[in-house]
Amino acid sequence: MGSSSSDLNYRDAELTDLSLIVAIYNSTIASRMVTADTTPVSVASKLSWFENHNKETRPLWLAVDPRQAIIGWLSFQSFYGRPAYNGTVELSIYLDEKYRGKGYGKQILQHAVQQAPKLGVHTILAFIFAHNVPSIKLFKNEGFAEWGNFPDVAVLDGIYRSLLILGRKV
Repeated sequence: MGSSSSDLNYRDAELTDLSLIVAIYNSTIASRMVTADTTPVSVASKLSWFENHNKETRPLWLAVDPRQAIIGWLSFQSFYGRPAYNGTVELSIYLDEKYRGKGYGKQILQHAVQQAPKLGVHTILAFIFAHNVPSIKLFKNEGFAEWGNFPDVAVLDGIYRSLLILGRKV
């Protein structure tokens, strides 16, 4: 894709990147803050997810710094799978653990919001655990609001966790 947001560049993920994408994803599982997966996922299990992305409307981008280090990835996924929802996406952002807490999430989120209209997207949703305060703060600081609260729908290590849906029109 080649456009930049601040000091990051973005490129379409290739199949050869899938193992790194999965490694970054798996690095978040132990925290019990980001995903409802409780054990690492395999590259093979994410292949159809990868193939459901496309450059025109549902990209999967790698965020790359000026030294070409991969900071993380972001994906736009279809919401609910019905044609009337084509302009609505679920946004996911995952950062390599070396780059968390350094402001990259904000840059990546801003880039996603800026690019959304070019992809035919008018609404962005984020599904975030209610106890993931840093992510909620990040999204709310970028104009997202709480649109839904699913109380105690997940159980992580015997603890009930709520899921928030944050949304924003773009």
